[in-house]
Amino acid sequence: MKPQQPNNTLTAIIVDDEELAREIVREHLAAHPEVNVVAECANGFDAVKAIAEYKPDLLFLDIQMPKLSGFELLELIDHKCAVIFITAYDEYALKAFEVHAVDYLLKPFSKERFDKAFELARQRLTQQKPLPRAELLASARPPDTPLERILVREGPKVHVIPVEKIDYIEAQDDYVSFRTEGKSLLKQQRLAELETALDAKRYVRIHRSYILNIDRLAKIELYAKDSRVAILKDGTKLPVSRNGYDKLKTML
Repeated sequence: MKPQQPNNTLTAIIVDDEELAREIVREHLAAHPEVNVVAECANGFDAVKAIAEYKPDLLFLDIQMPKLSGFELLELIDHKCAVIFITAYDEYALKAFEVHAVDYLLKPFSKERFDKAFELARQRLTQQKPLPRAELLASARPPDTPLERILVREGPKVHVIPVEKIDYIEAQDDYVSFRTEGKSLLKQQRLAELETALDAKRYVRIHRSYILNIDRLAKIELYAKDSRVAILKDGTKLPVSRNGYDKLKTML
């Protein structure tokens, strides 16, 4: 994140599926001539492209949007910028923002509240303080609510994968590979993060490098002494550690 001086022009993108909400943000920004709104987006997919193109300093981001939520959008972008979240009612998100000292605007918001959030964002830019995205996303998820879908960006394309369509997940250095419907998709993420986010009744860590969708398991075979392999319904073979085998036994 590049430092910004108070008199420098700041570029901003407004992302909200409600046109009126975008207009209100624009009106409040009129009092801040140093801000140049370079794009407005009504959905997360357009926002991913706009952020990649314009690389804004500041992002006004709605949370509840159809097709792609504000949190999911954050997972897909590489560009680091200050973010002011806009939300109507997400109580878990509000708690997460407060814990991580990230500001948000609760609809409907006043001009005074807007200016306060704007100043906090300006300070974050000046201090080059990064947004704690991973921690924020993890703590904003309601308890006992497993992931329902995975988003993977592949160039300009965004893949939305329902978790039930995942056969298995493999750790590959700093990435994970999702095997789904005969193809593999890479995403920069840690396997441990996914393990805690997925439904433990359906997905099991069978090996330090693999998480398996239990619905895809056909059988388990002894490979060598104290060594086993999981054979999937499509014939794929995956290693099973001793600890992984103990987990599988409790689920079968």
